[in-house]
Amino acid sequence: MSPRRPRASSEKTRPSLFWPLAAIIIPLMGLVFKIEVEGSEKLPRDGAFVLAPNHVSEIDPLVVAIAVWRMGRAPRFMAKESLFRVPVLGWVLRHTGMVPVSRATSAAAARATLESSETLVRHGRGVIVYPEGSLTREPHLWPMRGKTGAVRLALAGGIPVIPMAQWGAQQVLPRYGKLKLWPLRRRVRVIVGDPVDLSAYTDEATSQTALVAATDVVMADIAGLLSQLRGEPAPEARWNPADHGQKETGRLEP
Repeated sequence: MSPRRPRASSEKTRPSLFWPLAAIIIPLMGLVFKIEVEGSEKLPRDGAFVLAPNHVSEIDPLVVAIAVWRMGRAPRFMAKESLFRVPVLGWVLRHTGMVPVSRATSAAAARATLESSETLVRHGRGVIVYPEGSLTREPHLWPMRGKTGAVRLALAGGIPVIPMAQWGAQQVLPRYGKLKLWPLRRRVRVIVGDPVDLSAYTDEATSQTALVAATDVVMADIAGLLSQLRGEPAPEARWNPADHGQKETGRLEP
């Protein structure tokens, strides 16, 4: 018996800007990727969520977005606040419900996080947050250490964090490499995990120590999922770019 297709949420079945975007992007990407999704039932059909995937290629946000759409939800990402001021692009970001993130001072960033979390809960939306903040610097493409943005957002509103791992997009666009479109329909596997248990950190949502510890739990779950896809054990310790003289770029957090 074939697996039951996930029930789509109202945000997908209701006409929106996502419809024409999906009509264009999904067929095109279907020529490039053959996306296989496991654990789709673990993504909430309704209500707010924070989806936390690994990041191995500049093109994998398209894989994640298509997977989320296929699982019945609208794919919304966190995006730099400055992008919302760009003509046309800013309009698209606002009308698709993307979530702005600021590099402002800590106090302002905290207020923005709380406002974003309240908006997600109020509208029952999900958001995709790459907890690494940039492409992994780990030499073998395992998840590196995470930043606290995803758990800050989740703990501020009591929103579940859903871990995700994907593997295969790097065959089409290697990290900092050149696009390789041939052969077509490269296999990309996506796996969704159970919500991360962050109950131990609920009462310490503003403590930096607790946020770092909670982020470590999230990253361990993502690494565990990726280990399943790759069929090999993940490193016990997360890669820290600062320990190896690596500069992190493309960051979305202050």
